[in-house]
Amino acid sequence: MKFVIKLFPEIIVKSRPVRKQFISQLRKNIKKILSAIIEQPQVHGTWDRLEVDLKQDDYHLESQLIDILQRTPGIEFILKVNTHQLSANVSNYMDEIAKIVVEQYKDKVENKTFCLRAKRTGTHPFKSIEMERQIGGALYQNSNSAGVKLKNPEVLVQLELKDDELFAVQERYDGLGGFPIGQQESCVSLISGGFDSTVSSYLMIKRGIRTHYLFFNLGGITHEVGVKQVAHYLWEKYASSHRVLFITIPFEPVVAEILNKVDQSQMGVILKRMMLRVADKVAEEFNAPAIVTGEAVGQVSSQTLTNLSVIDKVSNQLVMRPLIVMDKPDIVKLSRKIGTEEFAAVMPEYCGVISNKPTTRAKIEKIEREEGRFDFDILDKAFDDRKVENIDQLYKSNMNIESIEIVNLPKKDDVIIDIRHPQELATKPLSLTKNEVLAIPFFKLQSSADIKNDKTYLLYCDKGIMSQLQAEELIEKGFNVKVYQP
Repeated sequence: MKFVIKLFPEIIVKSRPVRKQFISQLRKNIKKILSAIIEQPQVHGTWDRLEVDLKQDDYHLESQLIDILQRTPGIEFILKVNTHQLSANVSNYMDEIAKIVVEQYKDKVENKTFCLRAKRTGTHPFKSIEMERQIGGALYQNSNSAGVKLKNPEVLVQLELKDDELFAVQERYDGLGGFPIGQQESCVSLISGGFDSTVSSYLMIKRGIRTHYLFFNLGGITHEVGVKQVAHYLWEKYASSHRVLFITIPFEPVVAEILNKVDQSQMGVILKRMMLRVADKVAEEFNAPAIVTGEAVGQVSSQTLTNLSVIDKVSNQLVMRPLIVMDKPDIVKLSRKIGTEEFAAVMPEYCGVISNKPTTRAKIEKIEREEGRFDFDILDKAFDDRKVENIDQLYKSNMNIESIEIVNLPKKDDVIIDIRHPQELATKPLSLTKNEVLAIPFFKLQSSADIKNDKTYLLYCDKGIMSQLQAEELIEKGFNVKVYQP
């Protein structure tokens, strides 16, 4: 089985050298990601497409491969094709192709309308339109179809002829679009775990930008663990071809200083300015020329054009807001599509400051006067106390994580909890014959009523990272929890 990867159209219109770089980067990214499920994956490149060979006839492996390709930036769509090597005699191609197409598609078009589309690459004594007419006619004459219908047919038969090799398309799958990660510069994205910050981070990833995560901790370890989980999900699902960083800033002392020293109406704008000051230093430290936020015009009081302009004055870096003119329902809809809605819906809101009458037209003179009362040593200390972690190593950051027991072979009474995201579970289900298996996504685990004190639970996820983070939380609540790594 072969999979043909079609490039995002914006890549195809690039100049020859740039296009070559993009294709090379995409090939590297695909090989790296596929190596998790296929030993030494074969990814071949051509001028307008890439090809992946799958030698094993394995439904689950095929399903995983398609899932990975569909969420890899830089791909417009994927074609699952059967390949056929034609004879050396080019004058016989029409007859050979007709025989192949009739055999492969006659059952699919039975009692249905169809349309045949053909595309050629190479030198042949016929044109694509002639292929469509002759091969389509052969299929019509040798099947019980309901007829040919050029617009909106029930079955679309797609053929691609590349020199002496025929590609008969079985299925088409939409890709993510965008650019391959690694061909753009990096950014630092402020993430809180809610709808806006997760969607804005995703949009940067989709555009091929290596996205590091900056988290301002306002709610202790519970808040930190929750945001780490959603950041790890975004990275693993859409950007795992490149290692990125997760930077935590302890910001509770900064908020306390704002509450004690700043006029209530100015608190929201000043809090954002303090965050942006720290983000500016982080971006400079890691050579990221842009800072990303999830702000949208008018969504809250601090997000008026006037306020955003005042906030931006403290940063030397480019501040990007991918959601700036998006409506909230559209943001939520996109979060549902990318799989972060359920995270955001259960993520507690940790409001830094709440004002009765927040300013919507901040004046820089008044803001700077209020900030004159602020002890900036506290802000400097927050930056100095930052915690920088590789996102694929997040589970090692928790102090007691090494004490959590890892189980390779469960006992008969152990209950396995598969905490993976529902999309992951659907493509690669966990099957055990002797143990009860519960499917509880990790973003619902802490509030689940299905977990009892009188049972032993083994948490399972593909790499064990989320399992160990969740196990620590449940153990602290008094449950008997271990991690299952078969």
